Amino acid sequence: MATENKVNDEIVDQTPIENNENNTDALDASIEERVEEISKEEQLSQDLASEKDKFLRLFAEFENYKRRTAKERIELFKTANQDVLLAMLPVLDDFDRALAEIKKTDDNILIQGVELIQEKLKNTLVSKGLEQVELQAGDAFDADFAEAITQIPAPSPKLKGKIVDVIEKGYKLGDKIIRFPKVVIGN
Repeated sequence: MATENKVNDEIVDQTPIENNENNTDALDASIEERVEEISKEEQLSQDLASEKDKFLRLFAEFENYKRRTAKERIELFKTANQDVLLAMLPVLDDFDRALAEIKKTDDNILIQGVELIQEKLKNTLVSKGLEQVELQAGDAFDADFAEAITQIPAPSPKLKGKIVDVIEKGYKLGDKIIRFPKVVIGN
């Protein structure tokens, strides 16, 4: 029986060692699987963050596009009449010249008729966004807002470098000058 106990002791002693090695291998495999799962989760988190960033950038770019096109559309509506208004400016100038000549006569009915037509034309153009650039003799000359067609000797020292006469009125559509006033400046 002593031999049997000795053999049984060897079997018992060997069994846990084999089980421990199997457990260690299983534990190592489990740890490796868990590490792979964690690295996959981290990769998925990074991919998700990258896609979220792409989405936010695309969304912001689209919002900027919408804002820009809306602004361009508004600008287009503001200046859509520019060609028509430019074509009407000589007619407006002709009315001013005709009225100046008619006022030299004493025909009040004719003067009132021409003034009525002129005001109706002006009001129509103003309703479409046309504004007159306000310049008068004595104002300082600014090349950004007026076109100097000639220089003459200043009639007085205070008009030196300033506007002496406005030859042709200037007009703007919104904030944009569509025809610069033509002026004479004192030298």
